[in-house]
Amino acid sequence: MRIKELCADERPREKMLSKGPGAMSDAELLAILIGSGTRNGNVLEVANRLLSAAGGRLSRLAGMDSLEVMAMDGIGPGRYASIASAFELGKRCCMEDRGLVKTPLSDPAMVYRLMLPRLKGLDHEEFWVLFLTRANYLIHKEMFSLGGLSSTVVDTRLVVRKALEKRACGIILVHNHPSGNPTPGKEDLERTAAIKKAADTFDISILDHIVVCDDSFYSFADDRLYIA
Repeated sequence: MRIKELCADERPREKMLSKGPGAMSDAELLAILIGSGTRNGNVLEVANRLLSAAGGRLSRLAGMDSLEVMAMDGIGPGRYASIASAFELGKRCCMEDRGLVKTPLSDPAMVYRLMLPRLKGLDHEEFWVLFLTRANYLIHKEMFSLGGLSSTVVDTRLVVRKALEKRACGIILVHNHPSGNPTPGKEDLERTAAIKKAADTFDISILDHIVVCDDSFYSFADDRLYIA
């Protein structure tokens, strides 16, 4: 069935305008980004096929490779760009510091909630550092490495230099495990020890190292696994 043959309340754009984005299903929101269908199906059917390829999970879709997405019928470079841009805007919105700047980062769960929107669903590792005041208020956060499926390379000197530049008294290390297992490996332990040794020279405290997965995390400070 063509979209024009649906009643107005069932057409994604009209429904968005009349009922607002909160009333829309994931497929309907994707359909608006995709724009139009193909000879093999209307835009809602294209959107549903795309969601199905991602196992029905937006986090999986957000982490899919561009070639994988564009291999789907009806998704070319332009439509992929629209979808990827929407996911990136959502991540950046969630990553804004609004309330957290005014709230001390006092436990690992707060760090996990802060960083999950950025790291959820990724198919590669990213290594981030949070820079804090003596009272654990967030000053700045920055990505220092983007790597492959199982590791990243981090320049310890750059981390310490940035901490001095921001006059941070403490730092929290954060990276993700795309595998879904947050348990730290040998490289994670060695990297943490190296950064701690360098930071200690300048009296900068390593407050924690959080390993993030989509539904769990590991805290070096608490030395335990959390299921979110």
